[in-house]
Amino acid sequence: MNGYELSRAWFDFSFDNTSKIKPVHSAIFFFAIERCNRLGWKKEFGLPTDLAMEALGIKNYKTYYRALQDLVEWGFIQWIQKSKNQYTANIIALVKITKAPSQALDKALSGHYTKQGSPQIQSTYRGIASIDKQVNLKPINHKTLNKKPLFEVEKIEIKKDQEVYFEWALKFQKLFLKNLKRKDAPSKKTKEARFKDCVEPIQKMLTTDGVNEVQLQLAYDILDGEDEFWKGIILDTKKLREKIGQLIAQGKKIKETKQMDLRVRDKIKNYD
Repeated sequence: MNGYELSRAWFDFSFDNTSKIKPVHSAIFFFAIERCNRLGWKKEFGLPTDLAMEALGIKNYKTYYRALQDLVEWGFIQWIQKSKNQYTANIIALVKITKAPSQALDKALSGHYTKQGSPQIQSTYRGIASIDKQVNLKPINHKTLNKKPLFEVEKIEIKKDQEVYFEWALKFQKLFLKNLKRKDAPSKKTKEARFKDCVEPIQKMLTTDGVNEVQLQLAYDILDGEDEFWKGIILDTKKLREKIGQLIAQGKKIKETKQMDLRVRDKIKNYD
């Protein structure tokens, strides 16, 4: 399977189903082909929703989603994993079309070329010549990944032993972005933060600093809570690593206070 075969199959289908096809279908399908090519023709790959919509100039998420769903129903794309919202990626696969090519488009194009007086132009699809599209870019390597913005990285690009650190980094980075937006503060730096800069502090906390995931969640809850103090101080995972001890200590105090309040309430109830 290559780009030329997928392109040929698509336009055969389009010509036979003109009442169904819209420009958005072609745009998404060819963006998916381009994405697959850039990733080294992986069998399954991520198609980030926000990236695709921005690249194709699609403003409405429902329009994008319906068109992608049509491509799945028509057998051009296979859905491996659906995105939860417009900020996450669909995991898809391109489907190899085994149906015989349509003759209608060949005849239409052949007639058009004859009218235009261009006898040199002819289809090379059926045996005169074969063209394989060259893969332009190699699969992403580790060095490239480290420099890539965290929000553009997909889970399928991550090594298994890095997945936990990546998920925590992404979770905190989204929280930092949310806290900045609440204050109407500049967020470009947070949006463009690189994979390594976000993930490495999380990895060091969990592997060398003795921090566990329960404590990370405790820190997350504080930064996502009503206390505004830390929200303006901790805006990246590097600063989070520096202050994690204080956050854990504060979280324990909050937890102890809540438990004390519950015990007091129980005593009052018993007294009544």
